[in-house]
Order: sequence, then structure tokens, then C-alpha cells
Amino acid sequence: MQCSWKAVILLALASIAIQYTAIRTLTSKPFQLCPLPSPQNCGLGGQETESPFERGAAGSGGCDDYPYFSTNATRKTHILVLATTRSGSSFVGQLLNQNQEVFYLFEPLYHVQTTLIPRLSHSRNAADRRVMLGASRDLLRSLYGCDLYFLESYIKPTPTNHTTDKLFRRGASRALCQQPVCDAFGPADINVEEGDCVKKCAALNMTLATEACREKRHIAIKIVRVPEIGDLRALVEDPRLNIKVIQLVRDPRGILSSRIETFRDTYRLWRIWRATGRRPYNLDLSQLTVVCEDFLSSVSTGLSHPYWLKGKYMLVRYEDLARNPLLKTKEIYDYLGLPMDKNVEDWIHANTRGSNEPSAKHKFGTVRDSAANAESWRLKLSYDMVEYTQTVCQKVLHQLGYKAVKSVEELKNMSLSLVQDKTFVPFL
Repeated sequence: MQCSWKAVILLALASIAIQYTAIRTLTSKPFQLCPLPSPQNCGLGGQETESPFERGAAGSGGCDDYPYFSTNATRKTHILVLATTRSGSSFVGQLLNQNQEVFYLFEPLYHVQTTLIPRLSHSRNAADRRVMLGASRDLLRSLYGCDLYFLESYIKPTPTNHTTDKLFRRGASRALCQQPVCDAFGPADINVEEGDCVKKCAALNMTLATEACREKRHIAIKIVRVPEIGDLRALVEDPRLNIKVIQLVRDPRGILSSRIETFRDTYRLWRIWRATGRRPYNLDLSQLTVVCEDFLSSVSTGLSHPYWLKGKYMLVRYEDLARNPLLKTKEIYDYLGLPMDKNVEDWIHANTRGSNEPSAKHKFGTVRDSAANAESWRLKLSYDMVEYTQTVCQKVLHQLGYKAVKSVEELKNMSLSLVQDKTFVPFL
């Protein structure tokens, strides 16, 4: 007797839910997010700052298994860069990664997605979304507590003796390419290339990575797999955390152009449209419309200033950062309440003025002439593609201050910027 397609889908979703539940059950202790033995987190005068979130019931284990009851985790700043793919998020992540007081992780939710929802990287199914978001929030909580062991639940193959060479973009984190995590580079090696880190450092020891995390004053994580700020409300409101959200946005026309160049197989039909001038009948338009819908929903929430985002939300346009990288980075650090050290400034000078180095041409690199790159999509997309994007993304383009063009000539006239002067003040 044949199963109906509905039964098959239900069985698949049930399997995903069971897998996620099993992961949570097998690693339940990290969800306690016990305070960490870091001098930056100690309570004043050595007094206990115990709260119901930090102690379990008597005899129940949990945080009572740890001798760190006199700590206050809110002294750390937990920075979250919320973005979408090809919006400039790697650049923003590096502005934080270059700070010696920051422990930075590059898209750890990649592992959640590939484990729970393989081959459904942009699934809009409600059940898939709930599973993914629940797992993502739990992992972020653990990582902000410097519990990197919990990440092992999602790395395939499963790390042996807390050691793995499969952490996604490990080399994008300075802290994971330095001592005590990696002995290949010394204190004088400030700017280690991502490729060199991967080649010269031994497999990642998660115990040493956890120690490195605890030694830093602040933690920054970049994510592109959570659609909107509202999905993170439970995390933002968690009293054990000191979350500061930086929502990065970019002109959807620029995002589309960058994705067409970067994800050539996935966006093959878009390239056919651009080359022939004819839109393929089976083109997946959701690859564009989903970006605009998520932006509109998330930005509308953030700019409406709900009480739970007070002091915790800043909207940044990639184009503003590209045109004035030093000034905008200073504003970001002011919002975070952190000093901008010289390493950050030096990195900006080295990575925003263009380069002939091979790394400058890498599709996932950060070395480029940032000002010229911000609106370079205008020379790459055809007018009919731009016109369609402006139609389906009209509301968010207006909300974020991106001008529409009405002719091919206007599109190609690079002397006129399509980015309006618009100020987005952090919600303090």
C-alpha cells in the first residue's frame, strides 16, 4: 500500500523534531548557561550575585555542579550581527574580530542548518522554521556562555576527544588562530590569513577554544540564518545575557547581484535572465522576495522601538559603512560601549582601499574598494531585473532610503548615488 505524499512529509518532519529533541536531551546541561569563571564577570567585593537562573533546585545538579556562583554574566557584552548572505556581514564581523578583547565566531548556525534541515537551506516550511529557530536560539545561548562543547552536537562527523577540523570558517576567527588554541602563530602575527590558519593550525581543540572564549571580555557572533529580529526576542530578553544586536541591511538589488555572482549554480536561472533578457518560466522568485519580506518585517520591528529592544538594537546600512568605514565603525563601537582599538583602525585602512592581491578577488574575502563596491551592482544587473526588484521590494527600498531608477541611463549613471542620506540612530 503506497503512502501519500502528505504522510511522507509528516514522517520527515517528525524525524527532524525527534533528532533535535535527542540533541537537547543528550546535552541538557549546557542549556543552564552557568556563569563563567572569568575575572570580567566577578561580582563586586566577591559577593554572590545568585539568581534563579544560575542555581538549580537543591540536589538537581545543573549549575550547582559548577563552583562559579559568585559571577555575573551580564558584565560581558554579547554582540550579535544579524544579516543575510551577501549583505556585507563578513566585513562587519571582521570589524569586531580585529578587536583583541572580542571572541568572534563566524556563522556557527551553519552547522545547525546542515544537521537539522539538509538540502533545505532556504526552507519556508513553518515546521522546519520552528525547529531551526529553536535549535539556533539554544546554541547561541550556549556559545555566549563560552560552552563550545554544545556546538559539537551539530558538527559532522562528531568530534573525537573534543577535536575537529570541520568547524565552518574556523580561520575567520582570530581567537581560533592564536594561542592557546593554535601554536603556529605568535603574538606578533596580528593579521593571519584565513587560509594560512586552516593550513598551519592543528585540528581545533574545543577545550582550548572554550578557554580562549572565557579569557575575552566580549563575544561576537555573526549569523545569516535567522530571518528577522522578532525570532530572537527570547534570546534578547534573557536576563542572563547582555545582547547587543547590530542588524545589517543592504540594497536588495545589490544582494541579488552579489548572489548571482557568488552562488552560480543556485542562481543559474537569474544569470540566464540577465544574459538573454528573458525571464525563465521556472525562475525561483522567492530567492529575491524572501529577502525583502524578511528585511521589511525585521526593520519595521526594530524601528518601531519595542521595549524589549531598548538599548539593544542598531540598524546599519552596508552602503553607509562602505562610504565612511572609519566613522561608521566608530558609531558601532560607541553603541556597543567598547573602545575601538588600533588593530581595528589598521584593518579598516588595509581592507577598504582596493587591492591587487589575490585575496581581494576571493568571493568570500573582505579586501576590496568598499566605496566603489557598494553600488557596483548597477553595472551588472540588467534594467528589467532592476525594475522587477523595485516592484516587489518597493516598501523596503523606501523604508531604508534606496532610490528607484526609471531608465537604463539613470541606472548606469554612477555619478548619481541611489542611496539617500538617511540617519538611523541606535535605540538607546
